[in-house]
Amino acid sequence: MASENTRKWAIIPEPNSMTVGEGTVLLPYAGRVNESIAIGDGDFLLAHQLVADIRSATGTDWDIATGDMWSGFIRLRIADSRDFDSQDGGTAGAYTLTINTDGITITGCDFEGVRNGVQTLRQLIRQNGAVLPELQIADAPACQIRGYYLDATRGRVPTLAWLKQWADKLCLYKYNQLQLYIEHTFAFDGMSETWRGSSPLTPADTLEFDQYCANLGIELVPSVSTFGHQYVAMRTQELRELGEFPEDADRPFSFIERMRHHTLNVADDRAFAFSAQLVDSYLQLFRSKRFNICADETFDLGKGKSKQEAQRVGVATLYATYVGKLCEHLSQQGREPMFWGDIAIEMPEILETLPNNVTLLNWQYEPEATDEKIQLVAQAGAKQIVCPAVWGWNALLPRIDDAWNNIARIARYGIDCGAEGMLVTDWGDFGHVNDPRMAVPGMIFGAQYAWNPAGDTAENDLLERISRVEYGDCSARFVTLLRNASAQAVFTWRELVEYLELDDGTGNCNTDVAQTIPCLADRLVDHLSDCGNAMTVREARNRMMRNMATTIERIPQANRALQQCMVDIAPIAAHMGNPGITAAVRIAMEGQLLLNRVGFALAEAHDVRDAHDAGDWRPSDYRALARELECWCEAYAKEWNATSQPSELHRIQETVWKAADELRRISK
Repeated sequence: MASENTRKWAIIPEPNSMTVGEGTVLLPYAGRVNESIAIGDGDFLLAHQLVADIRSATGTDWDIATGDMWSGFIRLRIADSRDFDSQDGGTAGAYTLTINTDGITITGCDFEGVRNGVQTLRQLIRQNGAVLPELQIADAPACQIRGYYLDATRGRVPTLAWLKQWADKLCLYKYNQLQLYIEHTFAFDGMSETWRGSSPLTPADTLEFDQYCANLGIELVPSVSTFGHQYVAMRTQELRELGEFPEDADRPFSFIERMRHHTLNVADDRAFAFSAQLVDSYLQLFRSKRFNICADETFDLGKGKSKQEAQRVGVATLYATYVGKLCEHLSQQGREPMFWGDIAIEMPEILETLPNNVTLLNWQYEPEATDEKIQLVAQAGAKQIVCPAVWGWNALLPRIDDAWNNIARIARYGIDCGAEGMLVTDWGDFGHVNDPRMAVPGMIFGAQYAWNPAGDTAENDLLERISRVEYGDCSARFVTLLRNASAQAVFTWRELVEYLELDDGTGNCNTDVAQTIPCLADRLVDHLSDCGNAMTVREARNRMMRNMATTIERIPQANRALQQCMVDIAPIAAHMGNPGITAAVRIAMEGQLLLNRVGFALAEAHDVRDAHDAGDWRPSDYRALARELECWCEAYAKEWNATSQPSELHRIQETVWKAADELRRISK
C-alpha cells in the first residue's frame, strides 16, 4: 500500500485493506454509471451521487443505466455468494472497489455495502477529478451501528434544508443512523403552550426527512425526552403540576437551571399518560423500529413531589419501574426501546431489571475516559451502544483535541466489550451557541473510529486527511489551525453564562447556579455558617473570577495566538471554495477574541489583578468592548440563519446584550 505521505488524496474512514497500483485511470468524458436493479436503490440515488460529483469535479455529464445490455465504465453491483466469505468482509456494509483501465467496479454485500463503496469513490473523485489512482479495496465496518445524535431542541432547531445537507454529509462518511434530540421543539398536538415560539419541527418535516434519510441508507431513529429534561414543559400553566417542583415554574429562565431542574414526578399517574402520548404520536412518523426514550439526568427524582414514594420504594426502584413501564409500552407496539444509561450505571441494580430487547446508550464524554462503565454494562449482560461526543457545547470553537481523545477511546472500548455500535453525540447546552458546522471534524472522527477503531491513526494525520477530504484544502492545515484556535479559548461562553446567571434577577445570588460552579459549591454552606447570611452576587462573582486568575492571565498571549490563527487560516479558506464554513469560522474566532477580552475586563473590575501591573495587563475600555460585542452579535445572528430557524437565537442575543450592559455598568 502506498504511503499516505506519497499521495495527495485520502479516504475517510480509512479502508481496512487497500492496494494502490503504480498507474492511473482517466475517466471518459462521456461515461456511464450502470447500477444493478438488484441493489434496491429505487431512484438510482447512488448513481446520481456519482454523476453529480463527476460533473462538479470534471465538468462533464455522464449517463445512468441499469441492466446487462448496457455498458458502464462505473459498475455498481450486489455480490453473489462467491464474492465475500465470512473472513473477508461478509458482513452488512462490506464492499470491494476496483479501479483499473477496464473501468471501476463496486461490489457490495448489500445495499449498504454498495452505498459505502460509492462514498469511497466519491471522495476519490472529489480530490482527483478525472484521473483516479489504480487501486483495490476490500472493506467492512467494525460497528454495525454508526450513528450521530444531534441536539435539535436546546437553542437551535435546524432548518429542514440544513438537516438534509447534514444527512448528505453523514452518508459521505458512511454513517447509517441519525437521531434528533427533542424536548419541547416538536409541534405535538395539544401542546402548543410548550412549543410556542420555538420554531418547532412538524410531522410533515419529519415524514419528509425520514424518507430522505432512508434513501441515503440512514435510519432516522425517533428520540424524545419522556422523563427528565422537561424544563420547558414543566414551566407551562397546563403541565407544571406534573413536575417535581411546580412551585419553581415561574422562576426566570436560566440556561443552567434548564440543564438541572426538569424531572417529571413519576409518582403521579398522569406522568405516564403524558410520556405515552409523546411516544405514541411520535413513533407513527418514523419507519424505524427503534425508539429512544432518553430518561437521562433525572436529578430531581425523589426530591420533590415524589419524595414520599421514593422513600417508600427507593429512588432506583422508582426510576426502574417507570422506565420499564415505558419500555414495555414500546415493546407491545413492536418497537425496540433505547435509553441513556447514566442513571442505570449510577445505580447498577437497575441493569438487572432491563428487558432483553432494551438497548442502553452508554454516554461518556471525558477525554481520558476509562472502560469501567462500559465493562460494567457488558458484565451485566445488557445490550449497549457506546456514546462519545464531538465536544462543541458551551463554546464558539470546537474542542478538537478533547473530541479526538474521547471518541478514539470510547470506540475501542466499545469493540472490546461487544457493544452493538457507536452513537456520536453533538449537544447544544446553554443555548446551542456552537455553530453545528463546527462539529464536522468531531463527526468525522466518529466516522473513522466506528469503522476502524483498532487502527493506529494519529490525531495530526487524521486532521490533515479531514482538511483534504472534507474541505478541499491542499495544504492540509485547515483543521489543525482550527484546533490551535480552539486552544486559545480562555474565557468561554460557559463562563460568561455562569457569571451573568449568578444574579437571580433580583440582585441576590442564584444558589442553584452557584452550586454548579465548583469553586462556589464548596463555599456556599461555609459562607452561610460563617456570616449568618447568604452569599451576595458580588461575593460569588469575586470568588469565581479570583478562582480563574491564573487562567485569565493567559488572555493577552492567547488572543495574540488566536489572531495569528486567523491570519494563517484566511488564505487557506479563500481557496477552499466554501464561503459558509469560512464565515462560520471567522465569526467564531472573532467571538472568542471578544469573550477573552470580556473575561479580562471582568477580572480587572473584580480587582483580580492590579490594572497598573507591568506586562500585558492593561485597563479595558469597557464601553468600546460593549459596542464591539453588540456588533459581533448582529453578524453572529446572520450566520445562525444559515443553518437554523429563529428558535432561541433571542436568548443568545439577550445574553450578549446583558454582558454589554454589565460592562457599561462597571465602567461608571
